Amino acid sequence: GYKISFPLIFDSITGGSKESKEINKNIAEVAKEKNLPIFLGSIRPAIEDPNLLDSYTIARDVAPETFIGLNIGASQLSRGIDIDKLKSFISNIKANALSIHLNPLQESIQVEGEPFFRSVLEKIRFLSKNLGVPIVVKEVGCGISREVASKLELAGVSAINVAGLGGTNWATVESLRAKMLGDNGKAELGALFSTWGIPTAVSIIECAQTVKIPVIASGGIRSGLDMAKALVLGAKYCSIALPVLRASKSISQLSSLVDRFLMEFKVAMFLAGCRSVEELKSVRYYIDYPLRSWIMR
Repeated sequence: GYKISFPLIFDSITGGSKESKEINKNIAEVAKEKNLPIFLGSIRPAIEDPNLLDSYTIARDVAPETFIGLNIGASQLSRGIDIDKLKSFISNIKANALSIHLNPLQESIQVEGEPFFRSVLEKIRFLSKNLGVPIVVKEVGCGISREVASKLELAGVSAINVAGLGGTNWATVESLRAKMLGDNGKAELGALFSTWGIPTAVSIIECAQTVKIPVIASGGIRSGLDMAKALVLGAKYCSIALPVLRASKSISQLSSLVDRFLMEFKVAMFLAGCRSVEELKSVRYYIDYPLRSWIMR
């Protein structure tokens, strides 16, 4: 396996455009420098148009030894995807893993959304057995319940990224987009469901107490202190996207972001009396209301 500098992952952000090529290049540069894993944005654009492939392969060109994961939507799997194309894409980038994102809420509200998820679990099970790289399944801002986590583990996935409620709110994002596009019905739908989901902390606890595979915490991780809290709750890694996107136009800014997270994480460990990341698992913690009411259900 890969040894990384500390349990932080650059999560999926973008791909398939000139701008995303530059972003992925900068992210890969810093990931190589800091010895951190990255997941690229959805590869759907490049599967549909191979001319866009270089906005993804740039990451491998820049960081030949870095752990790089790809990303595809569960909706695309449900509607059917060319497995040979997917395997070829993985081979071209020498990808180390594939992340499959579950985003039923976003697809339901998005004006051009495709809320098709029939047989997704069976497709995930098939890919876990036949793709040749580890499968990570993640949500997109709504969290993963213990019931879903259990099904995913049985389907053979290698890790679960909770992506809970508390970070970027895609119901709100798509609601605002719909309003700009003149679709008031979708705009109102997004506003109605803007609080839908399982809070990140609750999703971490539910998944970590249910499955034996690694749990990745995401959905509002904005500091090294947030990271430490997530690991205390049972996560093995943390992933971030929005802070990375904000800093991604500058390699120095992105490098400084990682340095800040690392310093905050180290201070949190020091104050908790932990000499290793592993010791965070045994730190006693207290959950106050309203999260406490979720845990007690």
